[in-house]
Amino acid sequence: MSAGTVAVVVIDDDVPFWDLYELGVVCTVFGIPHHDLADPWYDLRLCSAGGGVAQAATGGGGFALRTAYGLDALAGADTVIVPSVPEACVDGGRELPPELLTALRRAADGGARMVSLCAGAFALAAAGILDGRRATAHWLHTEELARRYPKVDVDDSVLYVDDGDVLTSAGVTAGLDLCLHLVRRDLGAHVANQLARRLVVPAHRPGGQAQYVEASVPATDDEGLGPVLQWATGHLDRPLTVDDLARRAGMSPRTFFRRLQAATGTTPLQWLLTQRLARAQSLLESTGLPVERISELSGLGTGANLRRHFTLHFGITPTDYRRAFPAAG
Repeated sequence: MSAGTVAVVVIDDDVPFWDLYELGVVCTVFGIPHHDLADPWYDLRLCSAGGGVAQAATGGGGFALRTAYGLDALAGADTVIVPSVPEACVDGGRELPPELLTALRRAADGGARMVSLCAGAFALAAAGILDGRRATAHWLHTEELARRYPKVDVDDSVLYVDDGDVLTSAGVTAGLDLCLHLVRRDLGAHVANQLARRLVVPAHRPGGQAQYVEASVPATDDEGLGPVLQWATGHLDRPLTVDDLARRAGMSPRTFFRRLQAATGTTPLQWLLTQRLARAQSLLESTGLPVERISELSGLGTGANLRRHFTLHFGITPTDYRRAFPAAG
């Protein structure tokens, strides 16, 4: 398990307040040490052309962002993240700086893991890093991304895409989903889950960004779902059914199904499976329990059933996963 150096690209000018969220997410996840969870934590480096001051114009409410590193620092990083690009670079009204694209290519050629959040995908695409790869961006921008970069396989239905050494996310909060996914890959599910708890966000949101486009946002609230889903995650060792959960939520099975799908983008059974697998991950990392017992505690029944679902979802067997993320102490 390794954290490593994370280099974050700061575009020098015309950064609106909207894009500060993605930058803040990256700094929060990778820039604040949690040595009780993993030591060492990540080494975060903000990088801009020439280093020094990156001036942002925000319609009269300007600010200056100081970075300690220039773009040459991208080449020595383990992970490079482009959290955003100026809106003018998305609609084609302005070209991205050639020195930035050169620095991104050098970092990728040097073996760095390349990551974009939201519109940052346009920078990776312009550098040719997304050619022949599946990628995503905010659903407002995916059509333009596909039009301008036809060599990129653009998927507008997902929260993020993990293509090994190149990862991209949809907009805004999906960037946090991807950052937590990176922590999960690097430091294990237990660390990612604990960090998510501290950020008061789900460690993993099932479903895709299609649930967030305007036509798909449910008009009703989901206050009735919260308590029953929280209860379910604490009782995953039980043989839970949709009828059980619906009854506990005080809804008909049909209403419960519809409300959960609208809120999460997935079915109740798929949601349960995701929670059970997350529980199995945590137990594999934090205990020495046999696979059969872990399967029982996570509600997956037999060890064979756990192995089948685990391999299908994570591409690795529970035993190999445990070797990669051994229990501490």
